[in-house]
Amino acid sequence: MEKIKLWEENTPYFNPEFGQEEPALVPYLLEDGKTHPCVIVFPGGGYHHRAHHEGEPVAQWLNSIGFHSFVLEYRLEPYDRHAILADAVRSVRLVRHRAKEFGINPDELGVLGFSAGGHLSYMSALRYDDAVTVGDEIDKEPARPDFAIPCYAVASFINSPECGTAMRFLGKDVKNEALLKKYSAELAITENAPPMFIWHAVNDPVVAVSHSLDVAKALHENKVPFSLFVYPNGEHGKNLAAEIPVTCNWPMECKAWLYDLLEMEA
Repeated sequence: MEKIKLWEENTPYFNPEFGQEEPALVPYLLEDGKTHPCVIVFPGGGYHHRAHHEGEPVAQWLNSIGFHSFVLEYRLEPYDRHAILADAVRSVRLVRHRAKEFGINPDELGVLGFSAGGHLSYMSALRYDDAVTVGDEIDKEPARPDFAIPCYAVASFINSPECGTAMRFLGKDVKNEALLKKYSAELAITENAPPMFIWHAVNDPVVAVSHSLDVAKALHENKVPFSLFVYPNGEHGKNLAAEIPVTCNWPMECKAWLYDLLEMEA
């Protein structure tokens, strides 16, 4: 199946002068004719680029554990939060809108993201009401994902407002304290947040482990189900962490969490 554009025409905020393609989903669908849960993958890259190793290999792993998957080609700088969040939220609505066609259970649709893509997974789960709508049939679908899987994710702009992720997501508004707080995941958690599986490495030199710890604390305070795995090694950007002792267990732990959450048979 070819890429699926998020908007067939009149993509919100699209500027051809930026030299980027219109946002799209790359499908990785199981071909067994059965209905499956689905995860949309948001690769990292600091909103500067999209890391390929955090896209296709992860989608293929999700296929291997019985999930349909899509990789979102969301927009990057000089686009800012308006376009980026619109892309993430629209992707959830579009997949739900076409769930029957794809063989997806629309009530078992989640998001998974790494680093800046992890921040985007938080925002799509917590700030979906901020995204622009165009009033078509797709925009009538529920926007809240059923679960989120942030991986060594940027969560807080308050603790690290100088980071590239914050500067690119907020653009010219990066010094706006109200927006720094609004788009910090640990401050956006409410009892309506979806269940989350979070993992991080203690020795991450790019995104401090405190980002994930603070989100976990907020989830606990709001009585939202979650699992948190903090590994001794892994640094940053290691996707499935296949070569890293102990940390390589995160896909197995995530699979077990998903199967329990969705009441799937092992």
